[in-house]
Amino acid sequence: MAAAPALRFTSHGLTHLGLVRQRNEDALLDRAEGGLWAVADGMGGHEAGDLASRMIVDALGAIEPPADLDDFVDAAAAELTSVDAALRQRAAMLGPGAVIASTVVVLLAKSGEFACLWAGDSRLYRWRAGTLQQLTVDHSKVQEMVDAGLLRPEEMAGHPLSHIVTRSIGGGRLELGMLRDTLQPGDRFLLCSDGLTNMVADSEIARELGAATPGEAAERLLDLVLTRGAIDNVTIVVTLAEPTV
Repeated sequence: MAAAPALRFTSHGLTHLGLVRQRNEDALLDRAEGGLWAVADGMGGHEAGDLASRMIVDALGAIEPPADLDDFVDAAAAELTSVDAALRQRAAMLGPGAVIASTVVVLLAKSGEFACLWAGDSRLYRWRAGTLQQLTVDHSKVQEMVDAGLLRPEEMAGHPLSHIVTRSIGGGRLELGMLRDTLQPGDRFLLCSDGLTNMVADSEIARELGAATPGEAAERLLDLVLTRGAIDNVTIVVTLAEPTV
């Protein structure tokens, strides 16, 4: 078997309050040198969503990347489990029915492979050889409706139930989604909160990811959201895998 190509990563992350919300409940982690990126979206309408998202990225950011991807995934899952327990404990102190929670999507890369962990509707996309693919599947009420044939995918963003997630960190029984695949030189990844995907079509995401550097792509995607009213917080992390020289 041929050895996996040695890759380096360049990335750019940004988060914006938007034009309507009074508080930014999103948070991001951008550690290209360690092969670790994350986006967390504190759940609107709940107590201290900004605290939840910040606790998630702080916990993930404290990980020392291991040499093995399996260990990397295990370490990230352990941190998310620990934060989940801490958020539930904090919420219990506020009284019955209180919830402090956040969605999360995590990208980890090591030795020619990548893995993703997620809960909720923050997403991971990959742009490869001219094709954009959504790698994560939303843990949301509208996704369940799509799966049941009750809703078309293009109707998800504008649906009245689009804000309801079925999995999160701190919001109930923790169940992470997980995927793993090989990396190829030129792969571009986008991690984002639904503040982007509710306002920008996949075709527009593909156009920007394929034609710009990570920094330019992130800024152009944010500009699209802002010109359309930016009704939610928006967080974007774009990552490019390139051969080492």
